[in-house]
Amino acid sequence: MCESTNKNYGFEHLTVVEHPLVQAKMAILRDEKTTTKQFRELVTELTMLVGYEATRSLPLRPVDVKTPVAVARCQELANPEPVIIPILRAGLGMVEGFMQLMPDCKVGHLGMYRDEETFLPVPYYSNYPKDISERDTVLLDPMLATGGSAEAAVEFVKDKGAKNIKLMCIVAARQGVARLLENHPDIEIFAASFDEELTPKAYINPGLGDAGDRLFGTL
Repeated sequence: MCESTNKNYGFEHLTVVEHPLVQAKMAILRDEKTTTKQFRELVTELTMLVGYEATRSLPLRPVDVKTPVAVARCQELANPEPVIIPILRAGLGMVEGFMQLMPDCKVGHLGMYRDEETFLPVPYYSNYPKDISERDTVLLDPMLATGGSAEAAVEFVKDKGAKNIKLMCIVAARQGVARLLENHPDIEIFAASFDEELTPKAYINPGLGDAGDRLFGTL
């Protein structure tokens, strides 16, 4: 029998979704023979499954709803819907899946490049709702490898007023998780899988290759 219990691999604020459907889809996603079309569809599906867990703690408030029979005591979201911010470019592949889960969420964008001299991520484009401080903020990036880009993204949205911050990814590496949570212990990370190592060129091992190239067919 397959176990579906989530795991944290020793990190208090990490949730790796161990649902059988997630594990089965990850096997196809990792496969080098998987086509661009299949890869995109799988990223969308995995984003929905991980997003289900990432939104589990959203606060609710009671509301009365009139059904054709009577008035039902129900629950609705207590706060505005989250803002999702994909980290360009690969994070764009996760937007559709989250929007299928929560169609009324706000969508921002954050683009960063690596400075050739300092090797540090530098934001080059950003767009986000003015009320970001009133919403949960969910950063989207398929790969959490060294943690450098994710750390820069968290620092950027915090500077803009974001408070309740989550990072959603498809594959998380131990090094990236450790770095991000050491410097930002107040955030939560949600992933579909967890890999222990990085290659000498900082690719996740075994990983799934370059997520952006596989999403957009630029191999």
